Amino acid sequence: MTETDTTQSPIITAENLKKYYPVRKGFFLKKAVALKALDGASFVLNKGKTLAVVGESGCGKSTLARLITMIESPTEGRFEIAGINAVTSDKQQKKALRSKVQIVFQDPYGSLNPRKKMGSILEEPLKINTDLTPGQMREKSLEMMEKVGLSREQYSRYPHMFSGGQRQRIAVARALMLNPDIVVADEPVSALDVSVQAQTLNLLMDLQEEMNLAYLFISHDLSVVRLISDEVMVMYLGRPVEQGDKNIIFENPLHPYTMALLTATPHVDARLRKKRIRLFGELPSPLNPPPGCTFHQRCTHMTDICKSMAPQLREVANRLVSCHHVEKWKS
Repeated sequence: MTETDTTQSPIITAENLKKYYPVRKGFFLKKAVALKALDGASFVLNKGKTLAVVGESGCGKSTLARLITMIESPTEGRFEIAGINAVTSDKQQKKALRSKVQIVFQDPYGSLNPRKKMGSILEEPLKINTDLTPGQMREKSLEMMEKVGLSREQYSRYPHMFSGGQRQRIAVARALMLNPDIVVADEPVSALDVSVQAQTLNLLMDLQEEMNLAYLFISHDLSVVRLISDEVMVMYLGRPVEQGDKNIIFENPLHPYTMALLTATPHVDARLRKKRIRLFGELPSPLNPPPGCTFHQRCTHMTDICKSMAPQLREVANRLVSCHHVEKWKS
């Protein structure tokens, strides 16, 4: 197999992933209802590529991250990692799969144990998952520190002795200690200063090229998404509403929600600014989603069919869109 074929081979294949949480409500909490945190997500992520998942808070982005990292199991649906079913696999297979998928969390301050030195933090995954000697683990940690732009002299320092950007580099290094195929990056730069964000993103892209990593990149910042992603999945209230190639979606969005998100992105260049599409009303509760299209209460193009029938994802203009009226504004 050629190098190009390897890069394009799927490392994750997900089909109709759902995650419902039972919640009791009503007088004395007698009635149980389902909170539909994720309500049907399907995608393919190839080696060396980045799929960005975007949307408002509560759209299901972080729930999807917990499923892919196998922190939680889906209520319905299935996904494969390197061709192995991650839902039905046995305990031993799941352990092997977890080493292939690592996560970088949003908060560089809360994700590191303040009582442990950096060397110990980096070596912890190796202690749990490998048979390396202490000397081998130390050397591997030192090599990874250099790879993410930290010096060997910082090996014995505690997290409070590092800046926010340096702490996130430690988190990235820890995620890469087991040589994973996939890194789930859950808002990895949103807690950092703008000047540090660019450095962290450049580091992630350099590591991706060097190690042929696949990224599931979760973000609400579309300017960051445009820089780092290859494909984009826009989610609303637990469901994908538009997904496809980054350039296609950014240059010609078709779903009204995607249009609204993109017009809300600020641009220094006046030529790139578009008339703001404002969303009215609040995001509906996932405990009681509206019937039909879940976006219809905030959509200016809403008709009767939107109130009664949920649109299905379908291929339109080289991407998938979930909208009854997409042909009306397709260019």
